[in-house]
Amino acid sequence: MRVAVLGCGVVGTQVVRLLTTQADDLAARVGAPLQLVGVAVRDTSVERDPVVDPALLTADAEGLVTRADVVVEVMGGIEPARGLILRAIEHGAAVVTANKALLAQDGPTLYAAADAAGVDLYFEAAVAGAIPIVRPVRESLVGDRIRRVLGIVNGTTNYVLDKMATEGLDLEQAVKEAQALGYAEADPTADVEGYDAAAKAAILASLAFHTRVSLDDVDREGITALTADDVAWAARTGHVLKLLAIAERGEAEDGTPGVQVRVHPALVPASHPLAGVRGAFNAVFVEAEAAGELMFYGRGAGGAPTASAVLGDVVSVARHRVLGGRGPVESSYADLPVLPAEAARTRYQMRLDVVDRPGVLAQVAAVLAEHGVSIEAVRQTPVGDDALENALAAGEIARLVITTHAATERALRGTVESIEGLDVVRRVISVLRVEGA
Repeated sequence: MRVAVLGCGVVGTQVVRLLTTQADDLAARVGAPLQLVGVAVRDTSVERDPVVDPALLTADAEGLVTRADVVVEVMGGIEPARGLILRAIEHGAAVVTANKALLAQDGPTLYAAADAAGVDLYFEAAVAGAIPIVRPVRESLVGDRIRRVLGIVNGTTNYVLDKMATEGLDLEQAVKEAQALGYAEADPTADVEGYDAAAKAAILASLAFHTRVSLDDVDREGITALTADDVAWAARTGHVLKLLAIAERGEAEDGTPGVQVRVHPALVPASHPLAGVRGAFNAVFVEAEAAGELMFYGRGAGGAPTASAVLGDVVSVARHRVLGGRGPVESSYADLPVLPAEAARTRYQMRLDVVDRPGVLAQVAAVLAEHGVSIEAVRQTPVGDDALENALAAGEIARLVITTHAATERALRGTVESIEGLDVVRRVISVLRVEGA
């Protein structure tokens, strides 16, 4: 089986390493040898890892994909990756890709092309690195009804928030440390603004709910507005702050069923399994009607872990070529509407600085009731006794920490606007969602 690799960065190099060092084992698993016929790169003169035979390097990616039975795309980006994948499919090659951005933006085009050509399109490595989550959702749970997928799918932001929680670093310091360790790029925007997680959320939602969900359908909020104070207060109220990708079944205001997909920071109860996911690790928590609660945990990024997922797909699609048959095709039969962000229902925690006098809580509670938001718990702390607020001028000000029962995003936004207008409220410090409870 002739294999072509598009891209020779960190992941591509590790893919080549596994294909060459584990050649005998892979041949036994596939039923035929896997012959690496070329590695497409922009510049063949660049010095590379010795594991990559210079004779295999080529700048002619278009020609290379026509000579392969299996094409592995690990170059990333939208173009030329999309054009090369479509060309490979047109020439009858199975495709393995780790390109989450492309799948989230234009997956249906690739799925349709692969289906028409009768070839496989596999993408386990596109979500959560080495963690096997695509195949379980796409195949193992296909006989079940998934209600919700809740995940930490970006290792960079999880590392940053973990450092803020355990060492008291501010966001900028934690990001610099992540960059120094190679967890974050020189420009960390895709991670800290939630774009990377949103692409993965779109892929998982499409698979879980048999509905086409694109990157544009995902309500996205990153971690850049979070402070060390937010992280410290999370711990004081029994929570851990995480950037979560959430895809779940929901209902529109008229009761129409649909899918709601979002990425945002959230308070996770310390007792929840996701709260214990540390460092740059990823985890995906799946709630299904028959299977119940399942969690998939492991390294979500890095050359070797991602290459492991790629090679798993390569073995699968190559085996199909040798023995006959095909893997699963796109399933979008449900065609559920993607609900707007305002329809999302969750619990919230609000922190307010208010005038410390009788009747203030009653005024705030009245505003919540007016918007249909009920209070689950209230905690009041005098600011003067709060070590986190020692920079504030002394005065008759108290802090209210209010946790609500589940409410819609629309109701919450109206509530916050009204609370900000109360003359007894000095400021709304933060509003964070509470998930996983």
